[in-house]
Amino acid sequence: MMSFSVKRTTQIVCLFLFTVSVPLCQSSTFAATKSSPQSKKQQRVDESTLAEKVDQLIEAELKKSKIEPAPLANDEDFLRRVTFDLAGRKPTSSEVILFGLDSTPHKRKAVINDLLKSDEYGVNWARYWRDVIYLRATDARSRLNENSFVNWMTSQLNENTSWDQITTELLTATGDVRENGNTALMFAHQGDPAELAAETSRIFLGIQIQCANCHDHPTDKWKRDSFHELAAFFPRVRVRPVRDAMPRTFEVVSMNQNSNQIAQRMKMLQDPTMLFRAYDRNRDGKLTKQEVQRTRMAPRFEQLVSRADKNGDKALTAEELKSIPVPENARRFMSEYYMPDLNNPTSVGTVVHPVLFVDKKSPGKGLDDLDRRETLSKFLTSKSNPWFARAIVNRLWAEMLGEGFYMPIDDIGPERSAVYPEVLDALADGFTASGYDLKWLCRTITNTRAYQREMQKRTEGQLNTPFAAQSPTRLRGDQIFTAITQVFGVDDLQANRSGGNRRFQGGRSARSQFSNLFTFDPSTSQEEITGDVPQALFMMNSTAINGMLGTNRNTKLAQIAKDYPDNKDAVQELYLLTLSREPSKSELKICLDYFQETSNRAEALEDLMWSLLNSSEFITKR
Repeated sequence: MMSFSVKRTTQIVCLFLFTVSVPLCQSSTFAATKSSPQSKKQQRVDESTLAEKVDQLIEAELKKSKIEPAPLANDEDFLRRVTFDLAGRKPTSSEVILFGLDSTPHKRKAVINDLLKSDEYGVNWARYWRDVIYLRATDARSRLNENSFVNWMTSQLNENTSWDQITTELLTATGDVRENGNTALMFAHQGDPAELAAETSRIFLGIQIQCANCHDHPTDKWKRDSFHELAAFFPRVRVRPVRDAMPRTFEVVSMNQNSNQIAQRMKMLQDPTMLFRAYDRNRDGKLTKQEVQRTRMAPRFEQLVSRADKNGDKALTAEELKSIPVPENARRFMSEYYMPDLNNPTSVGTVVHPVLFVDKKSPGKGLDDLDRRETLSKFLTSKSNPWFARAIVNRLWAEMLGEGFYMPIDDIGPERSAVYPEVLDALADGFTASGYDLKWLCRTITNTRAYQREMQKRTEGQLNTPFAAQSPTRLRGDQIFTAITQVFGVDDLQANRSGGNRRFQGGRSARSQFSNLFTFDPSTSQEEITGDVPQALFMMNSTAINGMLGTNRNTKLAQIAKDYPDNKDAVQELYLLTLSREPSKSELKICLDYFQETSNRAEALEDLMWSLLNSSEFITKR
């Protein structure tokens, strides 16, 4: 039971470790066995029922290894954790107080449901998917439609659009990128078939097949043909500027020409037998300008001579024609996909038709662009394809618990081994049976004891035992920004435009600038995520933050100094405001001793608030 403040008899005050460092997450490979696809008919399962089954499976494995799972986190830690995970913000002081006072047995389940119903749920996860897509974009101009994507994705998530439908929308999108947020993936990679194949596999299947672009995959069973057959779903996607549009914009379009004229021309150059049979009238093995007059070759002959004539005789041999490289942009105008010939990089390559590598399904030949992409989305999201559900289950579990069944989260597949494979299968089957319901999945995960456990630093004997305790997870840049604005009671921060870090300057919004400085690829393992000097300097020295730390202005801290003249009450209020918990006895003593040593109370309050904001706990999900 939390204690009551003298000043606030209906509220409690918060907790925090004054200088504690959060232990880093460590990787694990517990009970690694291969997880096999499930093809049985599935029925929708209640979230609480499946959560209990998941816990029983995990705890049974821990018991075999004589590992005692960590106890459940206290109310303050759970509430902060689940509010960041589902709504992308820290809980308010009143939410912490009311949750602590609530004695009903199912209050955790109730707050999970409330957060999933909030509009903040969609905003939080839309920003997550923005980072998944845009941080690996191959064209920087794709940031042009970031806001359109976030708005579109937010509405999809809050309306609880199924994951298979969202996937289909992303893969089949067309139109103006400023108006159609679902064009994000196509626009991020400028319609490039190879890039789209790699990202489609990584995001929606959790499989990194791009390693098979130039050679058979070194560690998986995928062959080079597998990668290029996937790329063959995308050769007719185009991203082009919209002429005379203000502001500047682009559109995703389909190219559906029946004849592949450029490819045919390149083929003729690479195998000029027919050319010489038709045009080499004197059969001397050379083509001259006079011989090709009044033929289709005439308009381009001088250009070909300038590129291929090796001996300067103004004529072209078969070997000289073969030496002409494929123009870098030629494939962008081909309506079929050609796999490059590694032994002859100058050739157009071999035509490849679309096939999905995981089950060898093919839509056949000759389909238009949208037919190809729609068929691909059907193949990917089919209930017979186990990797679609596993990829998103593994991703969301890792995001919420700090580590997944497969690590890295986007490098899974039949040659990889999952930890707790029965748990992954149960969650993937349940998610599929739910109709790919993302809120169902979030609700199931957050209701597990595995999710709700204390965060503990693992002992040497526990290094390979995932899910025995919660793993520390660094907050994403957007979440940190939101937490800062909550602490200061403002809607936004002013960008630091005078001096300071140049990465936090420019014409973009303060949130986007901050996110650019603090963001990281959400697909990265937590153990690889570390802060850097510019981030630390911003938190310590930014005028945007320091300008709101004063007690002699109209700030949140000034209000606390005025409303809580007792130092103990003021300290407790600051902990509640910044870290959503009470200070421990030792922390409270340290703070009060500091107040005694410092003659200036206002400066002491500023120093305390500054210290809490710069603590590792503030930017970590505990």
